[in-house]
Amino acid sequence: MKYECPCGYVYDPEIGDPDSGIAPGTAWEDIPDDWTCPVCGLDKDSFTEV
Repeated sequence: MKYECPCGYVYDPEIGDPDSGIAPGTAWEDIPDDWTCPVCGLDKDSFTEV
């Protein structure tokens, strides 16, 4: 499952977000609640499943 921010950024668990310290293979549920979109800064609650 992937998760999309309203800005268009898609979080893919297989890729993670290494620039923000989120390793590849990190499930959405395992990302800290204070993580934000690396593109626009919105919080996790702004993302939708895609």
